[in-house]
Amino acid sequence: MPQSDRASLWNAVSARGNLSGRTLSGAGASITLGDLVRGSCLGGRAGELRGRSVLLSIRDQFAAALALIELDGVARRLVLCPSDLPVEHLPLVIDSAGVDAIVSDQTQTGPDVPNVGCSLPCSPELVPARDDRSAEHQTEWILLTSGTTGQPKLVVHTLATLAGAIDSGSTESSQAVWSTFYDIRRYGGLQIFLRAVLTGASMVLSAAEESTTDFLIRAGAHQVTHISGTPSHWRRALMNPSAHRIAPQNVRLSGEIADQTILSHLRSFYPQARIVHAFASTEAGVAFEVTDGLAGFPASVIEANAQVEMKVEDGSLRIRSTRIARRYLGRQAEPLSGADGFVDTGDMLVLRGDRYYFVGRRDGVINVGGLKVHPEEVEAIINRHPLVRMSLVRTRKNPITGALVVADVVLKTAAATGNGDAAKLEQEILQFCRGPLPRHKVPAAIRFVSDLPVATTGKMVRQPCVTSS
Repeated sequence: MPQSDRASLWNAVSARGNLSGRTLSGAGASITLGDLVRGSCLGGRAGELRGRSVLLSIRDQFAAALALIELDGVARRLVLCPSDLPVEHLPLVIDSAGVDAIVSDQTQTGPDVPNVGCSLPCSPELVPARDDRSAEHQTEWILLTSGTTGQPKLVVHTLATLAGAIDSGSTESSQAVWSTFYDIRRYGGLQIFLRAVLTGASMVLSAAEESTTDFLIRAGAHQVTHISGTPSHWRRALMNPSAHRIAPQNVRLSGEIADQTILSHLRSFYPQARIVHAFASTEAGVAFEVTDGLAGFPASVIEANAQVEMKVEDGSLRIRSTRIARRYLGRQAEPLSGADGFVDTGDMLVLRGDRYYFVGRRDGVINVGGLKVHPEEVEAIINRHPLVRMSLVRTRKNPITGALVVADVVLKTAAATGNGDAAKLEQEILQFCRGPLPRHKVPAAIRFVSDLPVATTGKMVRQPCVTSS
C-alpha cells in the first residue's frame, strides 16, 4: 500500500478488500473489519473530537483498538494511556500533552483527575457511524515510557514513524492472524496491532484481567499464526501447560535481550515456527530483525541496513532513521536525539568475532568494587543450566565491595530442590557460572523462587542498581 494511503488507520482499513473475512477479537467480543469501517465505538460522536488532543484512558484493549482506528486522522493528538498508569501521573500527562478531551470506558473521578471539559464514553459495542472520517490531521501519537524519576516521558510519534518498518503490501501478511502478550498502548504491542491493521490481517488482543492460560487457549482457538512478546513473556508461557494450545508459524521476541537459551527453547517447542527477535525501542523505533536463531546479531547489520543508520559509540547502540520518534513532549523535555540526529538507546553491546551481543542497559550496571557487571549477562549464563527456567540478577549491599551480585532463580521443576537438594543445586549452578564468568560477576548467593516479578510492559522488574561513577 503506498504511503499516501496511510493518511489514517481508518483509510488503510477501508481501502482493503475482504473486510468480512478479517476480524479483530478481544476477550469478550469480536468484530469484522467491515463492521469497524461502518461502525463507531464512540456513539457516532467522533466528530466532536476533531482537532483535539485526546487522552485515551481505556481499560479494555479491544475498545482502545477501536478508538485508535476511529480517531487517527481526526484528532490532532492521541495520548495512549496504559491501563496501569498511576492516577497521580495523570495531571502531568494532561498538562504536557495539552489534553482537551478524554475518551474512556470508565468513570474518571477524584481530585487527581483534572476536568478537561470534553469527555466521551467508549464502548466495544459499535453503533452506526454518522461522522465524517476524512483524515484532516497527521495525528501525533503520544506513547508513555518510564522516566528515571518515576514520572512518565511522553514520546511523540506519527503513523508514518510507527509504520516505517511495516510492509503493508505483503500478501502473506494479509492471511495472518496476529496476537501479542503486549499491551497495544506500549510500543511493542502497538507495532503488532499496526502490522495487523495495515496488512489487512486479523488480530487477537489480550486482556488485562486474563490469565496466561486463558489467553493461550483463546489464541489457539483463533488459530493464531504470528505472536509476539518479550523473552520474559515467553519464558512464562513455556512454563504453562496451555503453551501447546498454539501452533504459530512466526514467533517474535523484543523488548529484552533474547539469549540463546530462550531462542533454543522456542525452536524446540515450536519447531514449525520462524523465530525472530527484533531490536526496537519507543524512542528509536524498529531498527532490525534477526532470523538466524542465534543470540546477538551479525556485525554486518550495522553497516548493511539501508533504511536505518546505526553506530556503536562508547559501547552503546545509536540509531538514526525516519522511524525514530519526533521528540519528547513537555515544558522541560530533554532532546530525544543528539545534534547528529542519532538516538542513544543506552543498550550496551560487545563485539565477539563477527557478531555483536547485547550485554545490558547502561543505567543497569552493578558496581562491584569498581568493576562493572551487567545483570543480563549473568542471567544469560544461569539460564543455560538445564534445570533453570529463568533468573533475575540483582545487587546486595556489601560493606567491602559496595555491592554483591545475587540471583533469584526459577527452576523448571520444583522437585529439583526437594529432599534437601537446594544447597547442592545452588553450588552446582554457581560452579556452572565460574567457567564463563570472571570472579566478580559470579553470584555470591542464589535464591530459588517460584516466580519472578514481570511488569505490565512484559519486562522483568529490576531494582535500581549501584552504578559506577
